[in-house]
Amino acid sequence: MNALAQDPVRSVVQSVDWLAVAPPALAALGALAVLVADLFLPERRKPLLGPVTVAVLALAALALLPLMDGDRTTFCLTADPAVCSYVADPFALAVQFLVLGAALIAALLSMTTVRDEALPGGEYWFLLLASAAGAALLPAARDLATLIVALEVASLPSFALVGLRRADGRSSEAALKFFLSSVTATAVSLMGVSFVYAATGSLHLDRIAERLRETAPGLETLAATGVALTLVGFAFKTAAVPFHSWVPETYVGAPLPVAAYLSVIGKAVGFSGLILVTVEAFPSYGHVWGPALAVLAALTMTVGNVAALRQRPERARSAVRLLAWSSVGQAGYLLVPIAAAAYADEPGRAVGATVAYALMYAAVNLGAFAVAAHVGRSAAANRITDYRGLYAAHPLAALALAFFLLCLAGLPPGIIGLFAKVAVLSTAVDAGLGWLAAVMAVNVVIALYYYLAWTAQIFRAPAHAPAHIPAADTRVRVAAPLTAAIALTGLLAVGLSGAPQFALRFAADVLL
Repeated sequence: MNALAQDPVRSVVQSVDWLAVAPPALAALGALAVLVADLFLPERRKPLLGPVTVAVLALAALALLPLMDGDRTTFCLTADPAVCSYVADPFALAVQFLVLGAALIAALLSMTTVRDEALPGGEYWFLLLASAAGAALLPAARDLATLIVALEVASLPSFALVGLRRADGRSSEAALKFFLSSVTATAVSLMGVSFVYAATGSLHLDRIAERLRETAPGLETLAATGVALTLVGFAFKTAAVPFHSWVPETYVGAPLPVAAYLSVIGKAVGFSGLILVTVEAFPSYGHVWGPALAVLAALTMTVGNVAALRQRPERARSAVRLLAWSSVGQAGYLLVPIAAAAYADEPGRAVGATVAYALMYAAVNLGAFAVAAHVGRSAAANRITDYRGLYAAHPLAALALAFFLLCLAGLPPGIIGLFAKVAVLSTAVDAGLGWLAAVMAVNVVIALYYYLAWTAQIFRAPAHAPAHIPAADTRVRVAAPLTAAIALTGLLAVGLSGAPQFALRFAADVLL
């Protein structure tokens, strides 16, 4: 009789690799520290919680460096150490880097917003860190229970962040819509997980993959239904049609840094979860999720781009609405390689294009939101027409926004956007999904119009001479955190455009 059988206590005790779990653990501990500090700090000291949050996120991101020397696993079954619930592999590290870096940029954007809009700082920073901890946990999760828990830890604080403008009815309405649609999707996913567990007897992704290949004849319908329902929650997080209705109202009603956070980290959470459950857990059901995701990709990019095309430039908050609908269209592009993975001989390399595209999208979309936050300080309505003559008033911010929009459009000098779109298109062509590649090509052309129309506004002559801003009100023009956010995203976007092969090679090597 072995030692585990002789000692029943040891048979259920799992060892923990604290270094492997350090990135999400540091974010979670930082959230608790900020919450406690908010109780005891005097009011005049509470603005310090913003820099503390930025420092915590930077520390969590730096904690990824020691993990780059090889895969690390923890929370493994004592009876089978090869089956683990947490794996710090290159895929997890890549998405964690994206999540924590994006959260850091969102925190920089938030420092000015929290002060200008008198938001409750302690609550805001706690919720941001808590959500980032859940988002960093999800890509390393390797069982369905941990995936769902991480998804909800990332989502629940987001609802509160959206509704944190307590005196603004739009904010409360947006938070309620976001919450109701999200919990409905989660309930459907939980039902799917229960069906998958009933059919396979396991929640670990690798064991599910093995047992789904040999499903008993009487359980095939149950397993297929479970696979379909499990994907619903992750499709909601990606803002895929028809689970996209929450996006425009939520982005408009939320504080602008929260909208920026959701546009990037919400997608990172959804797509990383979707990749794990499809490629890792359900590869034998590619005939179910492959065609479904291909149709979702086509619908999502078309609905998002057509809706963005219809935005009226003079409408209040039209800049934010356009970015919201653009993010829906971009979600369609991100779905293409995942759908192609169902037909590819090497699905890991196919969905690597999603990682490359997500990296490009995170940098440039956060940058666009940063410039929108900058403009919104002096033009609260944030109409697209408010950007007319931006180059004359703020040339550096204007050049940055123009570059971000050209990257999203996939036009030079935004080379990284062009390369990322070509990589996504090639996965569809290689998988035999020529019709999906054609739909994407048409949508890229549609998107060119509204991105270029906005870019043209930036360089048009001002409709009237810009009003002089008194010296006492220079804070409207100068905000160090906003400047830092624009500079960081601009440098990253320019760097990626200068060496696009880095992102593509990096993505080809990260997955599975």
